[in-house]
Amino acid sequence: MVASTLGLAGLSYGNSGGGSVPITPRRTPAKSTILFFLCGGSSHIDMWDMKPEAPQEYRGEFRPMRTSASEVRICEHLPMTAKQAHHLALVHGVTDFGRATGDHHAGYYYNLTGHAPDDTFRQQGNDRRPYPTDWPHMGCVIGSKRPAHQKMPQVITLPFKPSKAPYTRPGQFAGRLGMEFDPFFVAGSREQPLRFTAPTLSLDASITTGRMGDRRSLLDAVNAARRELDHEAVVNNYVRQQEKAFSLLASSETAGAFDIATEKPATLERYGKTINGTGLLMARRLVEAGVPFITVFWAEDDEAVAKKCLSGGGWDTHGNNFNCLKENLLPEFDRGFSALVEDLQQRGLLDSTLLLVTSEMGRKPKIGDPRTRGKGEPGRDHWTACMSVVMAGGGIRGGQIFGKTDARAEYPADTPIGPEDITKTVYHAMGIDNLDAVDFQGRPYNLLEEGRPLAGLLG
Repeated sequence: MVASTLGLAGLSYGNSGGGSVPITPRRTPAKSTILFFLCGGSSHIDMWDMKPEAPQEYRGEFRPMRTSASEVRICEHLPMTAKQAHHLALVHGVTDFGRATGDHHAGYYYNLTGHAPDDTFRQQGNDRRPYPTDWPHMGCVIGSKRPAHQKMPQVITLPFKPSKAPYTRPGQFAGRLGMEFDPFFVAGSREQPLRFTAPTLSLDASITTGRMGDRRSLLDAVNAARRELDHEAVVNNYVRQQEKAFSLLASSETAGAFDIATEKPATLERYGKTINGTGLLMARRLVEAGVPFITVFWAEDDEAVAKKCLSGGGWDTHGNNFNCLKENLLPEFDRGFSALVEDLQQRGLLDSTLLLVTSEMGRKPKIGDPRTRGKGEPGRDHWTACMSVVMAGGGIRGGQIFGKTDARAEYPADTPIGPEDITKTVYHAMGIDNLDAVDFQGRPYNLLEEGRPLAGLLG
């Protein structure tokens, strides 16, 4: 359901034309970014931007708790994250300016690329497929601008690609940059959370490193024949991904980065032996390996959570919002995310690693969702007019609140912040100021003209 934008009618697009906005001089750019995307639309009013003075039908049953940062209050069901709040910057009032549709596809696209969805999203909704002409995922832009890593891919996505084909979410690919800049995909398993594989190729116990060469020769011959018969970009991209997988699996220098079973038992326990906990642990290992950009998409639970919350198994809590958060989503998030922040800090990596926690939308502050039809525990509907983003590390000044919403967390209360501003802040923190590119016909264009880095976030 599309969120109301009435409260944004008087707000201007103050985030366009980022080149004219003065910003804080940057210190040494961050080396890596970890983007943790909470698939489904996480509830800002129940997690980060709580309104204890609002009427009961808005604030709900959760209460804010004190944290390690004197000015920061977050949900009482995030106790481990509260201990890391002095590292966090909570950005409130992130809005779509009425430019999105309220559908998941449009929310993914806007928050992953920094570009407002075009008319095709309004026409097709969640049937809208990824197009080759789409604007690129922010990680793909960074990967294309950074010097190539000698051994590892520039951009890695794990533990799954949202959503199930053919309804794959737009915005998670390189789009018009070209498929050679697509993220390298590493798959995780809910049933075997310590196991990660490259789906294009995996090294099972029967294939030794010695046999890798023979298998490689056979596939080279097959792929050469296919290239003669079919020049489709999809085939070529498959070949490139396959070559990357071979290189990773055949190299003793890189294969170890994907073997999280070698971590100490206490570390595995700290992150939590769930697909989302180990996904964040894998992200930390990839940072150590020097990968510039890692996206961790929250792996949805298609069984228990989906049925309980009237959702796809993630943060789309149309029904039973409070029980789903309290019993399922928040505990897993709290353990894994707090472990990541703590672990990066203890290893001396937090200052050089930017963390970004975002989602495709917030949840409607007024409790109740038409999907429940008055039956069962109430949920919260989609809400694109307002959401919260969390940032840490990479030059971000921790322990702060940035931006403000109204008394019910429905709309921005002062200067609105757009996904383009968040994206530009990530680019700036990573040292990416030149966003010039050339299309397939040799014509120059800018990868993101709107938005400006949020200077107040930077330390």
